[in-house]
Parts: sequence; C-alpha cells; structure tokens
Amino acid sequence: MTILVLLAAHGAIPAIGSEDSAVEQFRKRRDELRAALPDGITVLFGRTEKDSDDLRSGFFQEPNFYYLSGWSEPGAILLLAPGPRNALPKEILFIPKRSPEQEKWTGPKKGPEDPEIRGITGFETVLAAESFESELGRMLQEYPRIYTLAGSRRAANLRTLAPLREVADATTAIARLRMKKSPQELTLIERATEATLAAHRAAWKRIAPGLFEYQIAATMSETYLEQGCERAAYAPIVAAGPNATTLHYSNNRRRMDAGELLLMDVGAECAGYAADITRTVPVNGKFSKRQKELYNIVLGAQQAVIAAVKPGMMLGKSSPNSLYQIAYDYLNTHGKDLHGEPLGKYFTHGVSHHIGLEVHDAFAPNVALEAGMVITVEPGLYIPEEKIGIRIEDMVLVTADGSRVLSAGLPRDPEAIEKALAK
Repeated sequence: MTILVLLAAHGAIPAIGSEDSAVEQFRKRRDELRAALPDGITVLFGRTEKDSDDLRSGFFQEPNFYYLSGWSEPGAILLLAPGPRNALPKEILFIPKRSPEQEKWTGPKKGPEDPEIRGITGFETVLAAESFESELGRMLQEYPRIYTLAGSRRAANLRTLAPLREVADATTAIARLRMKKSPQELTLIERATEATLAAHRAAWKRIAPGLFEYQIAATMSETYLEQGCERAAYAPIVAAGPNATTLHYSNNRRRMDAGELLLMDVGAECAGYAADITRTVPVNGKFSKRQKELYNIVLGAQQAVIAAVKPGMMLGKSSPNSLYQIAYDYLNTHGKDLHGEPLGKYFTHGVSHHIGLEVHDAFAPNVALEAGMVITVEPGLYIPEEKIGIRIEDMVLVTADGSRVLSAGLPRDPEAIEKALAK
C-alpha cells in the first residue's frame, strides 16, 4: 500500500492517504476512548506556547492530545463525553481566538470562528478556548466524573473548577489504545526507521580516529533532517570509548581514538513518530579480540530475545514470560569479566520499551505483547573497568505469530559491520 504523508495546513496532523482519512482515524480513537470511559467526561489539555521550548525546537503538541485530536496548534483543549445527552455534544475541541498581535511573532493560526474549521479539525463542535469553563459546567450537570491525565500540570485546575467532582486518571485507558499501532501508524514508524538507518549509514562512512563525537552526531542529524524529519526523537547519544559506559551520555564532546568502540544511539522523529536504533562499531574499522567477544555475546542475547518476541510475552524484569530475563540469562551464562565473574551485572537497564509518538511510548503496566505493538530490543553490557560499552538496539513489530525487525537493513553481525566500515 502506497501512503503519502503530507503536512496538512493550519496545524492538523499529517494527512494519510488510506482507507480512512486522517480525520476519520482520530475520530475512531476518540470513540474507542469514550467506550473505555463510559461513566464520565474526559478533558485533555494541549500544550501552550509557554509549555514548549519553541525558541530551541519549535512548538510540538502533547502526544496524548495529538493522538486523539490530530491538532498541533497551541492552547487547545479537548472535551469528550460518553455520548450525546440532552442536546450536549459528545465531543468539543476548544481553540484560542485569533490574536493578530501574537501572530506577528508566531505566525498565523486558525480560530474557532474560521468558516472551514470543522472540516480541518474533524470536530462538529469547535468553540473558543475562552468558553471552556462554561461548557465544562454544562457537561458536569450530566456526568459525575472527570477523566484527565493525572500527572499533568493542569489537572489541578480541574479540581479547582469542579471541587465536588471526582477527578480520575485517563492515562492507562489512553495508553492501552496507543500501544497497538494502526497500519497508518506503522507506515509512519517505518518512515522514521528508514531515515534513522540512513543516518547511521552516513555516520559509518565518516567515522575515523581523531574526529569528535559531535561531528558524527551532526552528520546523523543532517541526514534525517534532509529526509524531511522534523527533529531528533531524543538527544543523540554518540559515545566513544569510556563514554559508552554511561547509558544516557549526550555531551558528545570527546575525540574518538583508534582502538575504541563508538556507540551511536540515535533516532529521528518523522511526522510525529519516533525511531530508536543503536549500533556499536570500532572506530578504526576492526574489532579487537575482546571487543568482538563481548559484542557477540550482546548480539547473541539480542537474537535470543527477538526469537522469543510474540504475543503473550512481557517486558518487565519480574514479569512472567519476561523478555528481559532471556537477555539477562544469556549475558550471565555466555561470558565472564576480567575477574572471571558472570556478565549479567553489567546489564543495567531493561531490554525493551514501546515506541510510537514518543521514543519511550505510552504503555499500560503488566500488559502482555499483542500483534501490532512496536517495541525495541536493546541488550547491552557496560564495563567501566574495560572502558567498553556495547548496546545493540532494533525496532521490532510484534506480529500474530512472532515478530518482524523493522530496522533489519542495518548490519548487526560484526563481520558485516567491519565490511561496511571498510567501504
């Protein structure tokens, strides 16, 4: 299926050519959430321009709000009711009135009074954000409970506005929806994955002793930005030698030297969807004997986990059917440190996380994998005494009977890496 991703005008999310229009996809998500929360209204707040570091990276919408509304302009509010009752609408999108003075600084926006606003947003009812409190009061005459994102800064505002109403958490209900990706979402994730693979390949062509980590990071960022991705999915981690033993190292200031390994954990965000891919390669193009020994152990652990990915498996360290335990047991039984002790203690993080609109995407605790979920598989060893950190991370789609590695186009085998670096 060929899918065209175009940036829709006026803040709507990218339009997707498919069986369903983008508007219809978001409407279906809202319908599913209403069915999951039938005893109250749901209120979500989009980010304001003050919530976003727009001077550094521009405005980006809050992911849960984006997932349900497709609206990416600031200051919006979403109100959902289980169904129409007493002539009240089942959903309302509130957006700020236009401010010509503010638009001089941040560009033209759409307002609730614009005649085409319903077609652009996909909402039958679009009102001014300034009317939110009065509309909330009308809804609360019919419904006893308010659902929102409990950890959000503005959740406290709802308790002030409705002190006699229960304010419950909608986080898990929304996360359950976000965990399973639609075919359209998978296409966007694959787009981000391909752009990220291109960035890694570009880095491999440039790596050489004497260069600095930030030069490799710059090459990778330039590559995925040139391919139309809006930004990094997270701060690039380009860690040479001992820096690779720090899990979320991001200074990227050290010069890399021959004989060292270079860990590159870099992912693009394209049309709102993230990629997360890590490779560890030798700076001078050849693994040492010890580096290759440890690398092959990490690779073996990753291969064992990927082989086990299927519906019903779980990510948690202590969960039944734990993918983490498979990785830990492999690392602990297939090699030793310099003192002859098992390597498991050098695997200091989880083996996987969900990925989608966020690099560490929404998830509901203790939920087993299902077909349509996208996860990473990323075992690693971090041995400060040897100044070696190795992580191999790939994007994996859970299928009905197993999995498919979305990032398989980037070599993982050490001989294949050496061959690619030699070119």
